[in-house]
Amino acid sequence: MSVRSARWLTVAVLAVVLVTGVRPAAAAPPDGTMVLGLHVTLVSRWLDPGETEGLITPFMVLYALHDALVKPMPAGINTPSLAESWTASKDGLTYEFVIRKGVKFHNGEPVTAADVKFSFERYKGAGAKLLKDRVREVQIVDPGRVRFVLKEPWPDFMTFYGTSATGAGWIVPKAYVEKVGEDGFKKAPIGAGPYKFVSFNPGIELVMEAWDGYWRKVPNVKRLVYRSLPEETTRAAALKKGEVDIAYLLTGPVAEDVRRTPGFKLVAPKESQGTFWLDLPDQWDPKSPWHDIRVRQAASLAVDRQSLNQAETLGFSKPTGSLIPRPLEFSRFFEPDPFDPAKAKRLLAEAGYPNGFDAGDFYPWPPYFSMGEALAGYLLNVGIRTKLRTMERAAMTTAWR
Repeated sequence: MSVRSARWLTVAVLAVVLVTGVRPAAAAPPDGTMVLGLHVTLVSRWLDPGETEGLITPFMVLYALHDALVKPMPAGINTPSLAESWTASKDGLTYEFVIRKGVKFHNGEPVTAADVKFSFERYKGAGAKLLKDRVREVQIVDPGRVRFVLKEPWPDFMTFYGTSATGAGWIVPKAYVEKVGEDGFKKAPIGAGPYKFVSFNPGIELVMEAWDGYWRKVPNVKRLVYRSLPEETTRAAALKKGEVDIAYLLTGPVAEDVRRTPGFKLVAPKESQGTFWLDLPDQWDPKSPWHDIRVRQAASLAVDRQSLNQAETLGFSKPTGSLIPRPLEFSRFFEPDPFDPAKAKRLLAEAGYPNGFDAGDFYPWPPYFSMGEALAGYLLNVGIRTKLRTMERAAMTTAWR
């Protein structure tokens, strides 16, 4: 049995923000530099919306460098962005978007319906097959209007096209991509977001600069520097030394230490779209113990979610019984299973495993290794024996894909 990802309960990403006083007025020109210490290894595919993975992480780059027709914003899950409005036909077969007048890419070229059609057709990231199986065609009504025609009514179209479930709705410049090619675009991407590309050192650092032509609002901070610092203690040390202004994903004792340090504030998103679950591909194999629902239920009952939440994220997380993020439309909340190892052992015995079983390799999703260790311990407590394996995040993501 191979566990390809260990994302088992909702864990809010913790960011530590240096308290530096009041932000400059909105009318002031962009100024200063903000350095973000990331918990992940930066990879070139995150610069291209066309290769967006089924993870929330790439969107920290997309929201800065690119823009979408509609996207999740504080105002709502499908907030109009490059599109000023969108409508759905009564029969549920067509979705039409009106492109906002005057919106441009960083090279000064206007965003048009042709760019929208091109971006959708070249998209090969998460959900690409599902979207393209459902969409009959993309029609260019005129340069400022584009229409998606479905093969049959599909109420989830906007959930997949207009949220962070996929990157299909994020728009790239057709003429520029065709000119420089796919590899050339990743080396020097042009988007329509609030920040334009400056430089990228794979696995090390991404630098962007505020773009004064952004339609919504010119950013207050002139330069953004994303710095890869996968080791948690290194991120915390860089924060304390003033080498970074924000450090992402600090957990357990490291987060507690920073919380006690004067001058720093520990924060978490109010509603996270990141969900962590246990991925069991062997459950589809009739010969695997995981094929029996009682075994899967036993694994769930073996985990003390509240203790894990407190130990790893200082209680900031919201345990859930569903892998669908709560902010998404039509999501249904399920209460998480209680912590009941005694019942877990009974279920294993009923399934024919009174002495437990060897569950094979277990790969925690990087960089949540300490949570992986805790989960492996919970499973072992009821007789489910795993071998903990760790991988660097970029390698894990590639293998998972």
